[in-house]
Amino acid sequence: MIPKFTAILGVMIRKGALSVIDAAGRRREIGDGTAPCATIRLASSWLDRRLPLNPGLSLGEAYMAGSLAVEDGTIYDVLALLARNLDNLPRNSWAALAARIGQRLKQRNPLGRARRNVAHHYDLSDRLYELFLDRDRQYSCAYFSEPGMSLEAAQQAKKRHVASKLLLDRPGLRVLDIGSGWGGLGLYLAAETAADVTGVTLSTGQHRVSQARAEEAGLADQVRFRLMDYRTVQGRFDRIVSVGMFEHVGKRNYAEFFAKLRDLLEEDGVTLLHSCGYSDTPAPINPFIRKYIFPGADTPSLSEVLPIIEKSGLIVTDVEILRLHYAETLRCWRQRFCARWDEAARLYDERFCRMWEFYLALCEVGFRYRSNMIFQMQLTRRLDTVPITRDYMFHWEQGG
Repeated sequence: MIPKFTAILGVMIRKGALSVIDAAGRRREIGDGTAPCATIRLASSWLDRRLPLNPGLSLGEAYMAGSLAVEDGTIYDVLALLARNLDNLPRNSWAALAARIGQRLKQRNPLGRARRNVAHHYDLSDRLYELFLDRDRQYSCAYFSEPGMSLEAAQQAKKRHVASKLLLDRPGLRVLDIGSGWGGLGLYLAAETAADVTGVTLSTGQHRVSQARAEEAGLADQVRFRLMDYRTVQGRFDRIVSVGMFEHVGKRNYAEFFAKLRDLLEEDGVTLLHSCGYSDTPAPINPFIRKYIFPGADTPSLSEVLPIIEKSGLIVTDVEILRLHYAETLRCWRQRFCARWDEAARLYDERFCRMWEFYLALCEVGFRYRSNMIFQMQLTRRLDTVPITRDYMFHWEQGG
C-alpha cells in the first residue's frame, strides 16, 4: 500500500519543524521543533494520497493549483526543509523509489521539437523577464566574485569570467555564441575585444531583442544574431561559447553536439561550455521542471559528458565547478519576482505566479542543498592551443 504523504514526512523530517494541516483542520507537527519552520495546509483529503505517487511532480502541481498552501513561511522554506532531510528516507522506501522514476529517460531532440521547447519558455512576455533579471537580461548563473555583489555586478563578472577562458588574445576573432539569449554576452565580447560575433538562438523573442540591441549599440556590422539551430550552422570559428544551452541538448544527443562543435572549431580554436550539472551520479531532471518550465531539458553529470568528449576528438583543457553561485543568483531572481508579483499576475495569472515561484525556489534549493552545480569546461582540438598555466585567465579578469 502507498503510504500517505504525511506519513512519509514523519519518517523523513528529523531536523526542523513542519506543521501539516489537513482538510478537516487537524494539525500534525513533524520534526524536532527547531528552525527552520513552516506550515502547509492540504485543501482536500485525497491530496495526502496523491502526493506520494510522483512527489517530484505532484508537489509543484498542488502548490500551483492552490490545493497545497503555505501558511507560515514560503514555498522556499518548505522545499528547503524537505531537501535538507531528504537523505533520511530509506533507499528502498516508496518515496525514494518514486523519486528515481524516469532515471534512464533520454530525450530525442529533433529540430522541430527543439524549437517548440525553446518557445515554451523563452518566448514568454518580454515584460516577465524584465521583472526579475538584471538590466542585461542574463538568464544564467551569475558569478559572485566578491561578497555582497549586486545581481548586476555579478552578471557582469560572469561575462568577464567566461571571456577569460576563451583566450581572446587578438582582435577580429570569429566567435560563435550557441544559445545567445538576449545578446548580452555576444555584445560584451564584441565591445571588449573587437571580436566578430555570430549568435544563434531558437527563440523568436530573444532574436528580435538581440538584433535591436546590436543596432542600438552600433555593432550591427560586428555582431549578428541568427534564428537557427546550432546543428545547421556552417563554417569555422576561432572561438565557440555556449552558456546555459547544453541543458536543452538532451542526453541522447551529446555525441552529436560535441561532433558539431569539433566540426565548427578551427584547428587552433577554443570552446567554453557553461552548463548546469549534477555533482553526483546521473539522474533525471525534476519532472515538474521538465513538464512546466523546460520541456526537453536534461542535466548531466560529468561522468556522462566526459566519455563522449573523449570520443569526439576534442580535448578537455580546463574544468571549473561553480558552487553556490547559482543558488545566490536564483535567490536574487526569486526575491525580485516575488516583489513584483502583482505585475506578473497582471501579465498572466495567480496560477502562473505560483508556478514560477515554485520553479525558482525548487532550483535554488537544488543548488544550495542538493547536488546541482555549474561546470565550465574549456575544450580545444590541439593540446598546445592554450597556455599551460591559467595565468592568462586571471590577467584578463584583472584587466591586465
